[in-house]
Amino acid sequence: MLKIGLTGGIASGKSTVCALFERYQVPIIDADLIARQLVEPDEEAYSEIIQRFGQAILQKDKTIHRKKLRQLIFSDPTAKQDLENILHPKIRQQLILKSQQQCASYIILAIPLLIESKMYDLVDRIVVIDINPDLQLSRLQRRDDSSSEQAQIMINSQCSQEQRLARADDIINNNSEPVALNNQVEQLHKKYIKLSNGCQHANSHGQ
Repeated sequence: MLKIGLTGGIASGKSTVCALFERYQVPIIDADLIARQLVEPDEEAYSEIIQRFGQAILQKDKTIHRKKLRQLIFSDPTAKQDLENILHPKIRQQLILKSQQQCASYIILAIPLLIESKMYDLVDRIVVIDINPDLQLSRLQRRDDSSSEQAQIMINSQCSQEQRLARADDIINNNSEPVALNNQVEQLHKKYIKLSNGCQHANSHGQ
């Protein structure tokens, strides 16, 4: 089974691309979703986060105030590193586990920090969503209702698009109309089916 790592900068359109792949019944394993589950009150990571960041990041119902935590880590590189040290090993473990539970020609592991967390050993190919920096900035401002300064800090806290593209096997351009995005996903879907068939063929000969 072929494992495709999908990544891109913040607000580059990862959710939209995942939804397009899902139309082809492609299993999607989403690292963001895993991260959200890991910080639920009954999870081990929750206790570790409270220990490190204190009760101030909790909401009235004792759940973690995600926006507050996000603002904190984007303004403090040490805090960001500490949070990643808590979450990344657990996310990695879940990605491996969930990958093993799938049965399909290929699956997509949507990992926003694929490059930063060096998780490329979990996938066979990497597809990067490429987006114009100005468009990315305006999308992020709209999405999070933040100032351009805040949005730029968040973008700068991730690796550069050049670093992502240097690792890419495939690139999805998300600068134009939805129909163009549809076409690119369709082409990649066909390509991955073909590649996965090639893998299976090679494996059957190797047995």
